[in-house]
Amino acid sequence: MSVTTAAPLLALLKEEDDIVKSYALKSINVEVDHLWSEISNDITEIETLYDDQSFPDRHLAALVASKVYYNLGEYESAVKYALASGTYFDINEKSQFVETIVSKSIELYITHATNNYNIEQEEAKVVIDASLTSIFERMIEKCVNSSEYKLALGIALESYRLDVVSDILKRNNDDENESNMLKLINYVLAAATTNIDNIRFKTNILSLLFDILFSMKNFDYFATAKVVVNLNDPKLAVQLFEKLQETENINISYQIAFDLVSSASQSFLQIVTQELESKNFNSKILEILSGVPTCDYYNTFLLNNKNIDVGLLNKSKSSLDGKFSLFHTAVSVSNGFMHAGTTDNSFIKANLSWLGKAQNWAKFTATASLGVIHRGNLIDGKKVMAPYLPGSRATSRYIKGGSLYGLGLIYAGFGKNVIDYLKNIIIENSSNCGDEDIDVLLHGASLGIGLAGMSSHSLELYELLKEILYGDSVISAEAAALGMGLTMLGSGNETVINDVHTYAQETQHGNITRALSIALALINYGRQELADDLIEKMLGNGESLIRYGGVFTVALAYVGTGNNKAIKKLLHVAVSDSDDDVRRGAVIALGFVLLRDYTTVPRIVELLSESHNAHVRCGTAFALGISCAGKGLKSAIDVLEPLTKDPVDFVRQAAMIALSMIMIQQTEKLNPKVKEINELFLNVIKNKHQEGLAKFGACVAQGIMNAGGRNVTIQTENAETGTLDAKAIVGLAMFSQFWYWFPLSHLLTLSFTPTTIVGVRGSDFAIPEFDLNCHMKEGLFDYPTMFEEAADKEIEKVATAVLSTTARAKSRSKKIKKEKNEEEEQVSAKTEPTEKKEEIVEKTKESESDSFKMKYTNKTYKVKNMSRILPQQVRYISFNKQDRFVPVQKHKNTLGVVILNDKTPEESIKIIETVRQIKDINAPLPTSFIVQDDVDYNNLC
Repeated sequence: MSVTTAAPLLALLKEEDDIVKSYALKSINVEVDHLWSEISNDITEIETLYDDQSFPDRHLAALVASKVYYNLGEYESAVKYALASGTYFDINEKSQFVETIVSKSIELYITHATNNYNIEQEEAKVVIDASLTSIFERMIEKCVNSSEYKLALGIALESYRLDVVSDILKRNNDDENESNMLKLINYVLAAATTNIDNIRFKTNILSLLFDILFSMKNFDYFATAKVVVNLNDPKLAVQLFEKLQETENINISYQIAFDLVSSASQSFLQIVTQELESKNFNSKILEILSGVPTCDYYNTFLLNNKNIDVGLLNKSKSSLDGKFSLFHTAVSVSNGFMHAGTTDNSFIKANLSWLGKAQNWAKFTATASLGVIHRGNLIDGKKVMAPYLPGSRATSRYIKGGSLYGLGLIYAGFGKNVIDYLKNIIIENSSNCGDEDIDVLLHGASLGIGLAGMSSHSLELYELLKEILYGDSVISAEAAALGMGLTMLGSGNETVINDVHTYAQETQHGNITRALSIALALINYGRQELADDLIEKMLGNGESLIRYGGVFTVALAYVGTGNNKAIKKLLHVAVSDSDDDVRRGAVIALGFVLLRDYTTVPRIVELLSESHNAHVRCGTAFALGISCAGKGLKSAIDVLEPLTKDPVDFVRQAAMIALSMIMIQQTEKLNPKVKEINELFLNVIKNKHQEGLAKFGACVAQGIMNAGGRNVTIQTENAETGTLDAKAIVGLAMFSQFWYWFPLSHLLTLSFTPTTIVGVRGSDFAIPEFDLNCHMKEGLFDYPTMFEEAADKEIEKVATAVLSTTARAKSRSKKIKKEKNEEEEQVSAKTEPTEKKEEIVEKTKESESDSFKMKYTNKTYKVKNMSRILPQQVRYISFNKQDRFVPVQKHKNTLGVVILNDKTPEESIKIIETVRQIKDINAPLPTSFIVQDDVDYNNLC
């Protein structure tokens, strides 16, 4: 018979005899889950028994107290008494109580352990209860014994227990478990790079993985390369290449070298190159690390496969009056995006008279757009820009300055061949800061050298730019500040940070202060908690321009981490700061922090998109565009579409640009919104009643939707190494500054990634012609339809006076004609059998159905090497194992350069010539043309 009241048992607790009390406790323990509400009234009596050191069953009292508190929902007290109960608390017991206490205990342990890890002073650390540690370690052991290794590793990583992670991995480090071991290493690597906030612990974990991988009998080179890139340690890369050389895995070396070029920083590549050169290493690897082959392959792909909607570009140009600087800049930027990396400047050559309408900084932007078009042309880039560089026939200071900026855009991240040239330009002119002509020149040179030396961490370049900065001339110093940030990207150099932060507070020019604040954000890229002190100083500053830089410092320091502390900070600033620019910047920054959790962004910013503050709504649009770039996310589009009808022009501008970033490389078959959004942009451009800023946004958005000849996407994460693409993220951050300075729009091209697989033969780096398989319906990934002028034309009819008698006569004529047509239809219906008409309709339907089946139901089709392959498509692409060419890395299924093993190298094969090979072998450079004020443009076509 079940007990209905605990009163008799509770009464026994008040007896003097310990045996009676123990009996009462044992009985209460059995019934506590049913009678806890009644027992809770006497909880102090039970706690007193536990506190009594002489009471023999005090640990049982602790267990009963724990169960009471558990049922009351007071988990902290429940955990406290469960830990105090000693052996009475059995973690192997299958009950909700035990599971909850264990879970809460582990949470508490993790909180204490992580806090202690983050505190450097030993005396400030919390002493963790030995019982709490015991439960944690017993739970880990239980997981390991039941082969739940990933669960155990996950808990150990969350609690920053490097020793536990090491122990679990080393238990599996033998010949029999090597396959399982690699899976666990990849699991830890993924967890470390995406979930761990503490830089120091992350470094320790990655270093441990490197040591374990290096000690394995069957060495996994590609997993090791991932660890090296995430550690950002060039010395380990050198060790990896040396080991590869020892084992004569030369093709694997080539593949890893190409992967490093697409994912590592310029300083990383420079150090590796210098180390390998000193060891007289394989010259082909050094060539790959220079970036020249990769850029050459991509230029070739973009040129050979360009699908540029020139009709659309011409329509935009004719709809926007080039006499207005805003519209001329919009078309220049859009043209640059559409032709980015294709090395095709035919639109500019065909429209030299239009180009001549550019004035002042619009001319600067138009000239720099040549750098966008030739981006990655590392061999001939300087020759292409030669007609406009200082010392050429160009007379305009804006053309000269723009050409230097364009040079930086061509060599961004691979500036070895032009840095000395740009340095000389700066050295020759930096003493004349303040002269307007020289300032424009230095503006372009500073941006150019910042891009060419991006992430090189060169103190020489930094000091060179600092000299321009200290000249305190607004035009040149602003660009110098941004150049300093780009050069020192992610360095975290404390001396540099102190210099920049100090001068940002001292200068009297707002543009310079803002540029220096953005430079601080760039310098602290990826530093997470190491940037916290600076962030607090910047966000607490009374100057709004420094606070603006502060939110971007949060954005870039915590980019892709999804860090809750950073998100809360940004949301607080977004709704509370007194300055509109800071609030807008804070919302934009959310997009960067949540890059990897992009599906959550629409939900987080949905309410902000309805804010009464237009700047917050604008920031919402950019946050969605940045975080969901290239994803085609429906929930993001749903938030943005109402913003395209916003009453404020710059909100509509931001919404259209964000839509284009999200929809880049989406097809009409995969996403029906593509056509609707393209029509929206064109209608805004043609609409005479739309404000200039909205038209600017629509034109730039068109360029993004059709970027790189419709063969590039915006990709912020490197799929091969699992790292964030610093160059792409910097491009997005700098592009968002076009709000203040339109020429910075060009920097979005840093985030453009060609969408192709380039199969390269390892023996000679040639690109053979062969087919890959696409296991999907053909036609799904086709280009969107081109703009057609004929379908778009509307003939405007001039209203003429019509006499009333004429109108009546026309009306009678129409009536007679209508009656005659109706009679003919009735006769036709009688003479033609109904069955025949139904047969015709049925045949029409069948033919349409057959056509559809033929077009879409073929489940596998061939895709040529070096052709357009969308990010959504790549999962369906495969190499045929029986074919002549197979990837050196098994199961490689990512975009980019793929090194191939050739099974029959003695057989001939047709080779795709690259842009570099064609120019070297077949033809000289195309004839140069000049853009300057006093030329006859009509004679230069």
